[in-house]
Amino acid sequence: MTISPFDHPILSGLLGDEALAGLFSARAEIDAMLRFETALAEAQARESVIPHETATAIAKTIAGFSPDIAKLKAGIARDGVVIPALVKELRAKLPAAHRPHLHFGATSQDVIDTGLALRLKPACNVFAERLERLAARLADLESRDGTIRVMAHTRMQAAIPVTAARKIRAWREPLERHGERLDHMRKDIEILHFGGAAGTLDKLGDKGSAVARRVAVALSLFPVDHARHAERDGIAAFASLLSLITGSLGKMGQDIALAAQSEVGEIVLADGGGSSAMPHKKNPVAAETLVTLARFNATLLAGMHHALVHENERSGAAWTLEWMLLPQMVVATGTALLRAGELVEGIAFRPLAK
Repeated sequence: MTISPFDHPILSGLLGDEALAGLFSARAEIDAMLRFETALAEAQARESVIPHETATAIAKTIAGFSPDIAKLKAGIARDGVVIPALVKELRAKLPAAHRPHLHFGATSQDVIDTGLALRLKPACNVFAERLERLAARLADLESRDGTIRVMAHTRMQAAIPVTAARKIRAWREPLERHGERLDHMRKDIEILHFGGAAGTLDKLGDKGSAVARRVAVALSLFPVDHARHAERDGIAAFASLLSLITGSLGKMGQDIALAAQSEVGEIVLADGGGSSAMPHKKNPVAAETLVTLARFNATLLAGMHHALVHENERSGAAWTLEWMLLPQMVVATGTALLRAGELVEGIAFRPLAK
């Protein structure tokens, strides 16, 4: 057992997704937050909020910056967020005249939430590509095996013979719908979070909206008319979609595991897991993993819905809960899509016995 199986040196072989896990490394998070600070300084210089030479100095300092992780760790233990310690380190490396202009008008949540959006964007790209590829593999499977007659089951009992195409479509079509949902949802996920202390950009006066638009363009994020510090419906909806994706994959995995049972034999696995005690077995490991990840995300989804409840303009408690849950849901979904692709490539339907 381990605290997180997704980056465990052994268990990650079954449950890990290096491409997506990398988006939640400390280095990736810091880099994303620093991108926000650079874009903010440059946007403010263009709107004459801070001097141009200051923005240049900030960008140059950030480009060569490597934080003291021990100081950040101590800072978050004290402040509950990493930004005060991070900004303090950065300011110490700037000439004194430029220091007050770093992070000007922003708040910790602006930096952290925008940093998350910058990392969820490539995650969404990965999901979109894997969903499309998996749907294509299922379409290929349907073309090859779709006319084979198999037994339909209702309530775990044999019902009537159907074509394999009937079962395959029940796996493929939800994935296609999830791809459409993801495309629509990205406008609520890949957004700029920039509102200042209480979401009003009060320190920027009448320049707030213009600065925000420039930052959004620089970071290739969607602008919104105000920061959604305490409006977490977009994040919760994204978590719901993750659970829908893994749930659909779990249904497919469960169907395949049942059909591949020795006494059923309607699906043949090209490969499977071995047994230390029974070498004749070919265990449906990938199919079982899909079921596990579906149940995992369904369990964590309740916590993400608890995190909708922010008191007033910002909640440390609800926000921290997101940090604990969402990265695991993202990686679980990525892993499920990988395992599903491997599974579909290695199965074949077998006709009903005459």
